[in-house]
Amino acid sequence: MRVLLDVLRLALACGFVHATLSKSDAKKAASKTLLEKTQLADRPVQERGLVVMDVQAEDVVLEYRSYCSARVRERHFDGAVLGYVTPWNSHGYDVAKTFGSKFTQVSPVWLQLKRRGREMFEVTGLHDVDQGWMRAVRKNAKGLRIVPRLLFENWTYDDFRSVLDSEDEIEELSKTMVQVAKNQHFDGFVVEVWSQLLSQKQAGLVHMLTHVAEALHQARLLAMLVIPPSVTPGTHQLGMFTHKEFEQLAPVLDGFSLMTYDYSTAQQPGPNAPLSWVRACVQVLDPKSKWRSKILLGLNFYGMDYSASKDAREPIVGSRYIQMLKEHRPQLVWDSQAAEHVLEYKKSRGGRHIVFYPTLKSVQVRLDLARELGVGASIWELGQGLDYFYDLL
Repeated sequence: MRVLLDVLRLALACGFVHATLSKSDAKKAASKTLLEKTQLADRPVQERGLVVMDVQAEDVVLEYRSYCSARVRERHFDGAVLGYVTPWNSHGYDVAKTFGSKFTQVSPVWLQLKRRGREMFEVTGLHDVDQGWMRAVRKNAKGLRIVPRLLFENWTYDDFRSVLDSEDEIEELSKTMVQVAKNQHFDGFVVEVWSQLLSQKQAGLVHMLTHVAEALHQARLLAMLVIPPSVTPGTHQLGMFTHKEFEQLAPVLDGFSLMTYDYSTAQQPGPNAPLSWVRACVQVLDPKSKWRSKILLGLNFYGMDYSASKDAREPIVGSRYIQMLKEHRPQLVWDSQAAEHVLEYKKSRGGRHIVFYPTLKSVQVRLDLARELGVGASIWELGQGLDYFYDLL
């Protein structure tokens, strides 16, 4: 494992190669409006020659809506694919209905688990549950499992200590989860709890999750877990969820949603998920490839817009990205080391900006890596990407 981290450190120490964009590239003629196709395609993007490093802004704007409608039920990636859907990006609901056959699980970000007192738990967020949408998704994609994310919200250290040290508390928590899943017709949960506890009481958390998984399995429900990257971004040190915890939980959980994105920071702008780091996160987690099929490699379908002058950044979604391409017509440059495209633009008063946003090529490279490593994929999130991305799945 140490050798692997040393190799990663050496690769990242070389720095990410960004081409310098000339002034002439930034000054595009503003008089010509970029075209957008409104009709759907009869062939997927792979067969239309669109998955390339040398991509132009006008090609993205022209094609991004034009997915292959005739083959939305065909899968090109054999591993498990989990797609997150959020209430604040409603387009994701439509994506799940249209492309549901390309996913094995869909996880609506609806729910929070709160502790109200001794052996008292409540699942909140049920007002966001859309039973009609769930029926429509299942109708269009046979076998798809709907597993809402369940976030342990507003838990104090004392809450965790009380629950993790008590079998009765754990049993009551498990009963609450099973009852909600049955009442709401869910197929299980994607639990997000690990980052909330930081590095404290991990043994107790493993114990609790094992019991929760057993209770869900007895009710024929799935138990999945969101996990932070096993290599901490920017430090090349082991993260808070490592091979040790993975080995303990892999036999009892159905899947691990691995957060292999958000690598760079506002102070150090750069790619969202450099490929060498993504690879290392999987290899450190499961070096002997024992449970690879349960690892879902995180793919970001959002990007980051960095302000070079303010040490600030903000996430951007597909609609904003397309608007940016139309307005500034930037040159998209392939960063071969990170395996991502980067662009630069300049605001009239806001200075220079650097943007990393997924492209067909960057997504395909990560799907190829997932296939090579024997893992699945998890996408954050469906409402943030471009429609033609889903031809790749």
